[in-house]
Amino acid sequence: MTNRSFPQNSAFDLPVYLYKEGTNRRTFDFLGAHPARRNNRCGWEFILWAPNAAGCAVVGDFNEWHSSGIPMMRIHGDFWYAFADDLREFDLYKFAVTGQDGKTVYKTDPFAFFTEKHPHTASRLYDVAGFPWQDAAWLSYRAQTADLAKPMHIYEMHLGSWKTDASGEAFSYTRLSRELIPYVKSMGYTHIELLPVAAHRQDSAITGFYAPDANYGTPKDFMAFVNECHKAGLGVFLDWVCDRFAKDESGLNAFDGTRLYEYAADLPEQETCSFDLGKNEVRSFLISNALFWIETYHIDGLRVGSVTDILYPGRKPDESPFCASGCGENEAACAFLRCLNDAVKTDYPDVVTMAEETSGWRGVTAATRDGGLGFDYKWNLGWTNDTLSYLSLRSPSRRAEHDRITVPMSYAFQERFILPLSHGESVRGKRSLIEKMAGEYADKFANLRLLFAFMMAEPGKKLSFMGNEFAQFAEWSPDKALDFFLLDFPSHNAFHTYIRDLNFFYLEHEALWQNDSNWEGFQWISLDDRQNSVIAFRRISDTQKEIIAIFHFSPEACTGYEIGVPYSGLYTEVFSSNDALYGGTGYRNPPVKAENLPMHSLAYRIRLTLPPFSALFYEVKRVPDEDSVSEIEGTEVSIL
Repeated sequence: MTNRSFPQNSAFDLPVYLYKEGTNRRTFDFLGAHPARRNNRCGWEFILWAPNAAGCAVVGDFNEWHSSGIPMMRIHGDFWYAFADDLREFDLYKFAVTGQDGKTVYKTDPFAFFTEKHPHTASRLYDVAGFPWQDAAWLSYRAQTADLAKPMHIYEMHLGSWKTDASGEAFSYTRLSRELIPYVKSMGYTHIELLPVAAHRQDSAITGFYAPDANYGTPKDFMAFVNECHKAGLGVFLDWVCDRFAKDESGLNAFDGTRLYEYAADLPEQETCSFDLGKNEVRSFLISNALFWIETYHIDGLRVGSVTDILYPGRKPDESPFCASGCGENEAACAFLRCLNDAVKTDYPDVVTMAEETSGWRGVTAATRDGGLGFDYKWNLGWTNDTLSYLSLRSPSRRAEHDRITVPMSYAFQERFILPLSHGESVRGKRSLIEKMAGEYADKFANLRLLFAFMMAEPGKKLSFMGNEFAQFAEWSPDKALDFFLLDFPSHNAFHTYIRDLNFFYLEHEALWQNDSNWEGFQWISLDDRQNSVIAFRRISDTQKEIIAIFHFSPEACTGYEIGVPYSGLYTEVFSSNDALYGGTGYRNPPVKAENLPMHSLAYRIRLTLPPFSALFYEVKRVPDEDSVSEIEGTEVSIL
């Protein structure tokens, strides 16, 4: 085992310069541990950023973790270098970093591509190159079709608690490829969003930003999982963390004896450290990390969590941040988010970025050149809160609170939105979705069917957390598998069938997803019938195909209920949450002829029966007025 001197005429001059400038998007190419050849010898090259360290060394199982290890030499002022042969892939290693106070701490490589299984913290030597990808067809499809013009229903999931084997062990990446992918595909979802894949503690604090969680397999096992998703026509999104990191001594915390990555103002009682996003080197680290996952693992999108906390660092959980751009936000954080999105869109214009942002900051999805943050989508948590709050009310109260279900449309196109029913709604005492629903057992299922139909019909892409699709009553816990045994019970099995059919109905009807971000795809029919707790609206595609969606939030049936419709013709109920197959009463309206009587500012009207707690979707077979009687009278009408 040898320690070679730093190569002369170094190719690292430019990467180091860009790193310190904050514009290096590929720091993973030179920092960390990489296979290399020096002086005709094959080995591993180590480069570390630790500007304030008094000394650094590479230690590992190859030298019995002796602190002297393989000494590193200081280069370019702020970096440390070592080359060693006689090391093998999968060897465990750390950096022994000695601070100016003489204290030596063993640190995980910030750029490690592979780590030990949690709770152990050592890095592993690993070469991520050479995976035989077979997803060219998917990448071509992704590049050729804008996401705004495609359906998107995301299955959000936590790898470790979807299912476990007989011994209680979470499924590996390989087993998830075999079982998760066919399941998600069969249920009609378009994408999978994975809660932190990067190596992390049980509390989800990240410990290894460049390493997939080793508890489920190797990095190439994860590549194989993504590859199989793409071959099956499923996109893969990551829940990507860039605001904080674990406070463990072995991690980024006080990395070289000083607050290198974190804000100097971080408080000792904080459970995690916050990235100092105004520091150039931190920007290089994080933006490179985003591009690393996209390039190395073919990830299709990043959901950036806690954007509000990034914009307003230091905000306490119970404090409300300023609610408008330009009022108190951290300018360095805004600049970082803009740089992040510009970098992704420059290198991978077909990759999606999504923001979880709660303050009402205007322009989250506006272009950076216009002062926006540049995200493709924002989670519409206002819609989530208002809708769940409304559906938790019993019927008399719904009349008084009717605006809760309609107000979100007043800002529906201020940003490009995703409507989320995420893991955050089913943890820490918030109760599961079905437990939130008003009423007794049967009413809870009926209201939950209403919720999902309403989400599917409203403008915006869709996201639902695992377990929602079969109405799990228990709150989600990352420490146990979902209660799939509930599918043995008729109500849960019927609801599972409902979600599957509803998802495919969404996919098959372009009116529900083609114009998600503008008023051309949406028109109110009725929004103020609070007495009957009914709303109705139109969803319209570019080709003028449309769905008329009617929602009845009351437990009493409405007979002879009239709504305005736009065309002469035959209106047919094409989907109903009240179908007996899904646990409803089974009543279905027969096709109905439009009457030539204006209503709701539309030229025609139809008369229907609205079952209790029901969502009805209608399509029209249009006919000219002069032909309407003869054509419609020749049509067979029956109760479906």
